[in-house]
Amino acid sequence: MTEPSGLLIVNKHSGVTSHDIVGKVRRLFGTRRVGHTGTLDPMASGVLVVLIGRAAKAAEYLVADEKKYRALLCLGLTTDTEDTTGTVLSHTDQIPTKEEILSVCDKFMGEIEQIPPMYSALKVDGQKLCDLARKGVTVERKPRPVTVYELSCSSTEQQDQYILDVHCSSGTYIRTLCADIGASLGCGGAMGDLCRTETGGFSLCDAHTVAELEAMTEDERLSCLIPTERLFDSLPAVSLPEFFEKLCRSGCEIYQKKIRTDLPQGARVRLCSADGSFFALGEVRDYPQGSAIKSIKIFDLGE
Repeated sequence: MTEPSGLLIVNKHSGVTSHDIVGKVRRLFGTRRVGHTGTLDPMASGVLVVLIGRAAKAAEYLVADEKKYRALLCLGLTTDTEDTTGTVLSHTDQIPTKEEILSVCDKFMGEIEQIPPMYSALKVDGQKLCDLARKGVTVERKPRPVTVYELSCSSTEQQDQYILDVHCSSGTYIRTLCADIGASLGCGGAMGDLCRTETGGFSLCDAHTVAELEAMTEDERLSCLIPTERLFDSLPAVSLPEFFEKLCRSGCEIYQKKIRTDLPQGARVRLCSADGSFFALGEVRDYPQGSAIKSIKIFDLGE
């Protein structure tokens, strides 16, 4: 039986880790080769891209992408985790007006700097910050630039709670964004609920819950898999005639002058068969005989 391979878009539920989801998918699809991109915190829900079979090899080649989130901003408190699951450090009933809140949120648009939270999976000297934080250890973290492309803020029935819709660069901490907005307002802030609504071009509309997957037949689950190529949709496609495809699969470089392409050095490409079917990720490199494309990871072994 052929091992399943492709992308599975899961709507992760809160209360479980991304690793828990991987474990469930392994059992459902009967394969150990399962990974994921873009970890979600246990309290968070939403889009998790799961890589199955040969697609799991793609993770290390993915470029940073943009993401979209919907978060609950809780004003009037600060916590040690920057979200409402942590220990409350301060509390106030003095909440700014809606106009003041909207004005401050506008200042967090564009390129900003964030100090990664201690309760994060970021590693320092080989240790996760969250593991150090649980031991009561705090280490210095340097600010990192991130980009907030869009940020909308809408009120709720609660005076101290607002909904944030965020379109941001990879590496943006929404918990920290909530905490920083609260700090700028002078009342403090922490993140409540968090849902990732889009990542890597996949949205909640593409996603299946674990419960839905468990209720499916094997064939129905397999039909949910998306071709690995979709991860590289933003890259140019290069179709190779059969002769050059065989050379490429054997590890040979394919000189651009031979296939009449003119891509810049360092460019990543989708390598396809003559019929347009994706089989490998390639990269343009300079060789003594000229510029050539060489495969850096083959996904379809042509078996």
